[in-house]
Amino acid sequence: MRYATAAVIAIASVAGAASGPALDYTLNCEGCHRADGTGTPGSVPALRDSVARFLAAPGGRDYLARVPGVAQAPLDDAALAAVLNWLLEHFDHGHVPPGFTPYSAHEVGRLRKQPLVDVEGTRARLLGESDEEGRP
Repeated sequence: MRYATAAVIAIASVAGAASGPALDYTLNCEGCHRADGTGTPGSVPALRDSVARFLAAPGGRDYLARVPGVAQAPLDDAALAAVLNWLLEHFDHGHVPPGFTPYSAHEVGRLRKQPLVDVEGTRARLLGESDEEGRP
């Protein structure tokens, strides 16, 4: 009985470590954006070293929560906010602006109800308005 209890505790510990925004990213985003955030050249944008740069462009914060893959993700608003905050920190910590306010469940819930129709046009406009060198 002691070994069975130890096994249950060990499994629960592993399951607890493999949950949260990192797991949600793996299950819902990694297929296209890849485990390392490099995306798929020519079709899926990279997140690594670029995603937080959108926060510097007017409307960029909203854009990140409204792209179809985010807005239509099968996650509740709190889990989706956690994924957005995690990927900004994990893939592009160096470009997160000082004083960044993390996404909240309420904000994500409001924004995802307005998914983007012209994703590429909006992205091009945001990148064109960004005055930071080395735009994504």
